[in-house]
Amino acid sequence: MKHVVITGANRGIGLELARHYKGASWRVTGVCRETSPELEEYAAQVIEDIDVARADSLERLVAALQGQTIDLLINNAGILHDDVLGSLDIASLRLQMEVNAFAPLLICEALLPNLGPGSKIVNITSRMGSIGDNDSGGRYGYRASKAAFNAFGRSLAIDLQGRGIAVAQLHPGFVKTRMVNFGGILSTEESVAGLVERIENLNLQNSGSFWHCHGEELPW
Repeated sequence: MKHVVITGANRGIGLELARHYKGASWRVTGVCRETSPELEEYAAQVIEDIDVARADSLERLVAALQGQTIDLLINNAGILHDDVLGSLDIASLRLQMEVNAFAPLLICEALLPNLGPGSKIVNITSRMGSIGDNDSGGRYGYRASKAAFNAFGRSLAIDLQGRGIAVAQLHPGFVKTRMVNFGGILSTEESVAGLVERIENLNLQNSGSFWHCHGEELPW
């Protein structure tokens, strides 16, 4: 049975990914700060009380997954603050960078012993991290953290090519989740259907790409 590990799995896109892979007969490990009844239903293993930006949480995550092969690692956990020029908060900027960029990179590094040839790493990023696509400004911490996350993912794809591990940066679309006060366009089901298709098509030849869930390749 294939094994998927999903961070931020207790709600929104992460929960829908857990539901999908449970239905596809994968073994699901959900990683979260606080579990939910729905996640308990879909996941064979729930690793809760995990703050991805904390070193002790990373250590507990590694320990909980020790000896388990991971076929698919989905870095989905993230935060969004609405930073406004004129009232920028360095603590907010720093936290978004730590959670959205540094934490998933360190998770990838820490779980490398669990990944082998044929494994995949999928980073749920945002087109707001695209410098070439930015025509509206604002959201300084979120944009910068996702741009850094994209850079990390691209480097991971290059460095892990020789190990047979493919990496993708995937934008889920503007999804109706709590992060955006449910003001999105796509349902979680619609978004995940596209994400899953991109994941299935991910291989070593297209590793390192930045895609919209609908298949469009996005500018860096």
